[in-house]
Amino acid sequence: MVTTHDAEAPRDQQARDQQARDQQGREPQETQERAYLDHAATTVLRPAAREAFLEASAAWGNPSSVHAAGRRARAVLDEALERIAGLLGVPRSWLIMTSGGTEADNLALRAAPLGVLAKDPTRTAVAVAATDHPAVVATARSLAAGRPPIQARELPVDAAGILTADGIAEALADGRVGVVSAALVNNETGALQDLAALAAAARPHGTLVHTDAVQGVGHVALPSFDDVDLMSLSGHKIGAPVGVGVLVARPTVPFAATSTGGGQQRGVRSGTLDAAQAAAYAAALEETLAERDRRAVEVRALATRLREGIAAIAPDARFTLPPDSPQSGHIVHMVLPGADSDALLFLLDERGVDSSAGSACSAGVVQASPVLEAMGIGLEESRGALRLSLGWTSTQRDVDILLAALPEALERARAVGALRR
Repeated sequence: MVTTHDAEAPRDQQARDQQARDQQGREPQETQERAYLDHAATTVLRPAAREAFLEASAAWGNPSSVHAAGRRARAVLDEALERIAGLLGVPRSWLIMTSGGTEADNLALRAAPLGVLAKDPTRTAVAVAATDHPAVVATARSLAAGRPPIQARELPVDAAGILTADGIAEALADGRVGVVSAALVNNETGALQDLAALAAAARPHGTLVHTDAVQGVGHVALPSFDDVDLMSLSGHKIGAPVGVGVLVARPTVPFAATSTGGGQQRGVRSGTLDAAQAAAYAAALEETLAERDRRAVEVRALATRLREGIAAIAPDARFTLPPDSPQSGHIVHMVLPGADSDALLFLLDERGVDSSAGSACSAGVVQASPVLEAMGIGLEESRGALRLSLGWTSTQRDVDILLAALPEALERARAVGALRR
């Protein structure tokens, strides 16, 4: 049996616990100790990123202006871009700063396929993993309404959320796919894709490879740029502010202009560049990558303890990914049979746990998760889904709070589920 070890925690773990409590914060009148277990949605702002943003904000000029204030802002922006490029191991010219991962995905799945089609009229399709984020899947589907239309092909996955070799081969066989996309790490389950294998299948067909790596940064190694042509990244998943992201794109990737303006950033994304956001992103990325190996080990240990503790409380819990399947390690996704997901989230929140579910609610109607559906898990099976995700501030105490809150919350959520059925 796994037991807590707060009394035995080393000094640096105690310091991390305190830092996490300080970062996650509470309203002045609130005395309840809370566990934040929704880092896959957004993580805690890093002090280094906050400080970098505030310092860079003092340079108020437009980086495109030639006067003194503009040159100061440009110097801040240039330094941030050089840091980001160096950390990612690419030339600075490959970076396209965006407002976040969603915009980066839209450029990769809209502007790039349209640019490829303009060069080669036979490239009338894109292919995306069926389990990918809506920023990828919905964008790909929307291309069918364009002129000329581009067909979206969805790549099947197996029960562990991994792309199938046969599905990839079938989608690419006719040579019409301009861009193929698969997330490095699935945002709902944590499934880890083999992008080298995807690239090996795509290269003979001349197909560009894109990955949404938003959920993977800081948890797994980023793919080699020998394998991917485009990679989407987001700031708020690594401790930078909301509102900044990056699309890394080889200079050979053709882009169609999907917006017009001053022609900044290779003409792909016009608009005044935000030096302060770029500086904050650079600071967060540097810390994230520096501590990745150490924190990955710590987070996997926390995830193991979560799994073991939940299994002891609910022996019928069905974990979506087997422990030995390829995964990032920071997401623990499960289905708790008989529980009502909405009630479970509310009851956990009431007991001090911030978490999320595996299903979406639209207009008051619970819908099957497209991710779980693609993995062969239907609506009835997926009721009671729960996603717990760990991040840079996660501690043993977060696990303690969840395991203490779960028994009563689950019992009551199952009672609600029985009434609704």
